[in-house]
Amino acid sequence: MQIVVPKEILHAEKRVAVIPETVVKLRQKGFEVAVEAGAGAGAFYADAEYEKAGATIVKDPEELFAKAGIILKVKQPVFNEAKKKHEVDMMPQGCTLVTFLHPAAPGSHDIVRKLRDRKITSFTMDGIPRISRAQRMDALTSMSTVTGYRAVLDAAEHLPRFLPMIGTAIGPIKPATVLVVGTGVVGLQAVATAKRLGAVVRAWDIREAARTEAGSLGAKVAGFDVPKELAIAEGGYAKLLPQDWLEKERAAIEPVVAEADIVILSALVPGSLAPVIVTKQAVARMRPGSVIIDVSIDQGGNCALTQAGQEVVQNDVCICGLQNIPGRMAMHSTWLYAHNMFYYIENLFKNAAGPADLADEIARASLVTKEGKIHFQPALDAMGEH
Repeated sequence: MQIVVPKEILHAEKRVAVIPETVVKLRQKGFEVAVEAGAGAGAFYADAEYEKAGATIVKDPEELFAKAGIILKVKQPVFNEAKKKHEVDMMPQGCTLVTFLHPAAPGSHDIVRKLRDRKITSFTMDGIPRISRAQRMDALTSMSTVTGYRAVLDAAEHLPRFLPMIGTAIGPIKPATVLVVGTGVVGLQAVATAKRLGAVVRAWDIREAARTEAGSLGAKVAGFDVPKELAIAEGGYAKLLPQDWLEKERAAIEPVVAEADIVILSALVPGSLAPVIVTKQAVARMRPGSVIIDVSIDQGGNCALTQAGQEVVQNDVCICGLQNIPGRMAMHSTWLYAHNMFYYIENLFKNAAGPADLADEIARASLVTKEGKIHFQPALDAMGEH
């Protein structure tokens, strides 16, 4: 079966879905691999390296897509300005697509419908269940590690003051306060990075165990007590709170947000829209020059004022909704993602010449569209379709 790997054309996306090392592994499994010319350049993998690994290099993306049995991407398909065609429209009907689709997010609904209408079988890498067997495939966790680190660096760049305490001849400058909301993989990495940079760090999470982990890294815990059955899903991950409890959380976090110089928002619920926790009123209480980095934006965002892909200023507070943050650290994020992708494909296609194993629980959980139907329940719920 032919695997094709296009160059990512989403703004500022430098990652690629395969690297020469994983091309070799895919070929050993029986797949043929074609890579668009320059696809690996952003992560510093040359076309010659892919050719040496056994891949065919194709210059024209439309020609590349036409060969596809399986398409491996990093981010959702978008409109190709050079070709004046949407990437989905260049995909053969009935082919298989594996990428991050974020199908429940409002910005992804039209893409999901296009994939459905073109009868493409699509799988989303953010739908992989958090089970031990899937750990090597869990790209969401891999990319979250990168995101948590980079989010703090981006915040520090935007903040018009020092993060650590600085001694001067005039007197000491107090350290900045960083609030991390949601202390899963992203949040814990953000806590650790902010601590290394010398900030005072506070952590917020509805799960007691997550707050404990943040505290072990040196954060001051500013949690919110929620009944366990409402806060924790299977596997220890956060659940979407009922509306009345979400309102309580918004009210409780508002004074904590007001005291922060930087807020890192990373409260995510796997496969679902991110809850809006920081309201317009909470932002209005923040000090001028403060910064919000909303890394949950791919799933809708935790702040009511965040705009996807944009930096906006409200009440002298900078609110960053920059997407694909891992794409800004392309070398390590590509290495991680390419290996996650290999293990996912290895599990999905037990035989390179055969169909996808849709009886597998990992495949079922991450299936978005097939045979003209949408199968991803959180997307159906978000889209109001059943």
